[in-house]
Amino acid sequence: AALTEEMDQIATSVLGKYFLLPLVTTYAIYSLMKENHSGWYSWFITTASSFVYAIGFVLMTPQLFLNYKLKSVAHLPWRVLGYRFVNTFIDDLFAFIIRMPTMARMSCFRDDVVFFVYLWQRYLYPVDTSRPVEGGGVAETDAVQEKEKGTKQKQS
Repeated sequence: AALTEEMDQIATSVLGKYFLLPLVTTYAIYSLMKENHSGWYSWFITTASSFVYAIGFVLMTPQLFLNYKLKSVAHLPWRVLGYRFVNTFIDDLFAFIIRMPTMARMSCFRDDVVFFVYLWQRYLYPVDTSRPVEGGGVAETDAVQEKEKGTKQKQS
């Protein structure tokens, strides 16, 4: 748990301070100089929303850093992985169908980036069933072992 918290802090600070903060600042300056806004309030709302989208991306990435550091992935049942895939697909579908600002549309694709990096890590690294299941719960293999222990104890 201590390693997980440490990696969360490192990932958040590195990605936030050294990558996304300069990116959002550059976008804010670009938006101020090149795009038309009806006033300062409009510019501020646009910049604040892009900052919120960037923070959302930063908060999704610590698991990827932890997987890289440990060279393994946490056990994630195929059912949960399927739900995440469907959720990501539906977000993308609605990003194309519904009229929305470009930044909001781009924020829908940040889920795709994180999801595909996770899939790539799942391909590269072994699954570590000793790590906690993402989102809480018990790994499928642990649940099966617990069930087998229970039936063996009843037979004894």
